[in-house]
Amino acid sequence: MGITAAFMVPHPPLIIPDIGKGEESAIQKTINAYNEAARRIGNLKPETIVLISPHQTMYADYFHISPGKGAKGDFGRFRAGGVEMTADYDTDFVERLCFLSEKKNLPAGTMGQREKALDHGTMVPLYFINRYWQDYRLVRIGLSGCPLTAHYELGRAVRETADFLDRKTVVVASGDLSHRLKSDGPYGYRKEGPEYDRRIMEVMEKADFGALFDFAEDFCEKAGECGHRSFTIMAGALDKTKVSAERLSYEGPFGVGYGVCCYSADGADGERNFKERYEEKERRLIAERLNLEDSYVALARKTIEKYVRTGKIISMPERLPEEMHRQRAGVFVSIKKEGSLRGCIGTLSATRPSVAEEIIHNAVSASTNDPRFAPVEPEELDMLTISVDVLGGMEQIDSPDMLDVKKYGVVVSKGSKRGLLLPNLEGIDTVEEQIAIARRKVGISEHESVQLERFEVVRHY
Repeated sequence: MGITAAFMVPHPPLIIPDIGKGEESAIQKTINAYNEAARRIGNLKPETIVLISPHQTMYADYFHISPGKGAKGDFGRFRAGGVEMTADYDTDFVERLCFLSEKKNLPAGTMGQREKALDHGTMVPLYFINRYWQDYRLVRIGLSGCPLTAHYELGRAVRETADFLDRKTVVVASGDLSHRLKSDGPYGYRKEGPEYDRRIMEVMEKADFGALFDFAEDFCEKAGECGHRSFTIMAGALDKTKVSAERLSYEGPFGVGYGVCCYSADGADGERNFKERYEEKERRLIAERLNLEDSYVALARKTIEKYVRTGKIISMPERLPEEMHRQRAGVFVSIKKEGSLRGCIGTLSATRPSVAEEIIHNAVSASTNDPRFAPVEPEELDMLTISVDVLGGMEQIDSPDMLDVKKYGVVVSKGSKRGLLLPNLEGIDTVEEQIAIARRKVGISEHESVQLERFEVVRHY
């Protein structure tokens, strides 16, 4: 049978009457839509429900799939411990999904469980579904910090697993929208909040899943969204599938957006291969950029490509600009993939005889030794964008008032701890954010006094 339908749903705990205690009436449209979605699931009578939750165990570089025979949970943390539920896991589905993930070189599996109990991102949807259908087994999947394309690819593995097992399957993508819709909401207001909700509902009500890749990471972060990665996994599960989409509701009276959409699978449609189309577009854009890269970025790229493919350091190219041999300075090499940081390593001041040698050394480190990321793989090379920042001299300053987030980078020092943040970075709009991030990078608390330095850079794209 495979995947017959998918559903996008929110997970506000107060929608549960024992928690809301009447407040849930303010989102009655969402309640009505939830019941309708759950009724449709009941009519489909799925053998397996694959539920994707942002509040399941999450890692930066790994998708956690819940192991074991099942789990239980309750809403005790929301003062409704009497509302309990138990779920039996589809162990055959999980085993096959893990096998396929390994085959696809996807970082997904059952390792690293932190909390066995069901999370509220799982329990809120099941609260409604269980009213209409209980004869199913559950597959519970968390999100990761991996690129959106990896989330989509995991969704494709879900579809392939359902097809292989001939399992009648429904996919439920649990996720709220923006948490920053109102100044009196729990997370305050940012203009990106309503904009995100408008855009995402347009995408989801049309099942225009390719547009999910067009949401910049910094925009999503400013919007305070919750479910974008859930929706992307669901979209992957509907890859190359003709889809009938229906928007059931949207509202956000508490400052958090709640959307409900339903999707029925209506046969094959090879034109809906959104990941390949997106990656091809990205490759074209990067190929166009290659012709515009200056000597600094070209050297970093050649270094990365040579080292990733062969493990060897590049020989110094001929015909570099004289300044790259003559000048000495600190250099940062930054690597991005699909708009997300993929590696960044640099030096505050010169450690090599020339800027050219500084670039080579730091390009190798950024691609292979950034502790936040796995080393770059050869198959990623044509999807990378690279920038090189050449740092000017450091200048001690007495006050944050002497900073400009677009013009100056900042160094924050406390004893032996020294944190740096480059200027003019996407998603960082204020000096306060700039200093706070530099503090966090080296473990300096917000209450500790610090020495500030500023510097300018010449950025090469």
